[in-house]
Amino acid sequence: MEMEKTASAPAEATKKSSFYRFIPTGVPCLVMVIALFWYIGSIMGLPNMLNTIMHTAHDLLLNTVFYLMGICVVTGAIGRLFVEFGVVKLLENILRPLMKPLFNLPGVAALGATMTFLSDNPAIISLSQDKRFSSYFKKYQFISLTNFGTAFGMGLLVMVFMVGQGYFVEPVVGLFGAFCGCIVSTRLMQRFIIKAYPSFAVEDAVNHVAGEIEDAENKVESKSTFIRTLNSLLDGGKMGVEVGIAIIPGVLIISTLVMILTFGASAEGYTGAAYEGIELLPWLAGKVNIIFEWLFGFTDPHLVAFPITALGAVGAALSLVPNFLSQGWIDGNAIAVFTAIGMCWSGYLSTHTAMLDSMGYRELTPKAIAAHTVGGLVAAIVAHFTYVLVTMLFA
Repeated sequence: MEMEKTASAPAEATKKSSFYRFIPTGVPCLVMVIALFWYIGSIMGLPNMLNTIMHTAHDLLLNTVFYLMGICVVTGAIGRLFVEFGVVKLLENILRPLMKPLFNLPGVAALGATMTFLSDNPAIISLSQDKRFSSYFKKYQFISLTNFGTAFGMGLLVMVFMVGQGYFVEPVVGLFGAFCGCIVSTRLMQRFIIKAYPSFAVEDAVNHVAGEIEDAENKVESKSTFIRTLNSLLDGGKMGVEVGIAIIPGVLIISTLVMILTFGASAEGYTGAAYEGIELLPWLAGKVNIIFEWLFGFTDPHLVAFPITALGAVGAALSLVPNFLSQGWIDGNAIAVFTAIGMCWSGYLSTHTAMLDSMGYRELTPKAIAAHTVGGLVAAIVAHFTYVLVTMLFA
């Protein structure tokens, strides 16, 4: 009897696969898109839904994207100035002693953290391509740079944005949470790698090269200080514009969808105005709100939209904050948690695959994503309880 069941199993699988071959490519996607918009349109009304989508995207572009782009330009200029005149090197030297005991990484990894904090996740890729830099790492350490660098991606932008909203202590608490989340994510990824590939624990990432790592800022510059300052500010600002343009799709597409799923109707009902929605995410979060309240300290179920959006793009997640503030849903604890989880996750679902692919270890992407998911949750939890402790001590 068991042999008959075993024999019939491949036959059933063949029938299923032959059945799916009759479904034209693209039909599942089309069905899902139609189902989503039919569900939203059935509540809001089709004209109101379309008008809300366009008005929300337009308002986000004018009032949020350009504001974020302005921050990107300023922080990009400051970051390039820091590189040019040795501030990054100074920060690296300060952080270098922490690398081995906390992250199990060589001291030079501090340069990766500083660069991603001042710019974005992909900054770690350019460093990993430098053999002088990667020669200090074992393979398992080298691969874990994906998680390590991502945890600080766009950190300066996130903190400056939160300060711009009128919060000062809370972003620092969030930075501490992101730091703790990075430790968990990096070390967990290293354990995953060694468990899957034990030989990577002793293999070097690349063959050692002669000489020490030479940073561009240590080279003798023939240009004057004024020209170096001007070039740094302009080049950094140009890079900020590129980052600002790069976040437009994430803000307009992801944030618009998330806001429709987060906000409710206006006082007059559904009118097609910007930021109206069906409140699906708060309804779902309300079913398990006790978890978010205990772990993150969220006082409103609408706040769960931020970490969900940060999975794909931290710029899109930041665009939610002004509207949350206008609704009165945000307190200091939420800002600390948003800073921690926004910085630690910083759109890792959209960058981890590309980063590991460029490093030549695409098959480890699921492990990197799993480790970083845990790290982001730890960052938020640590930020929440640290904020509670700080408020108790200084109340």
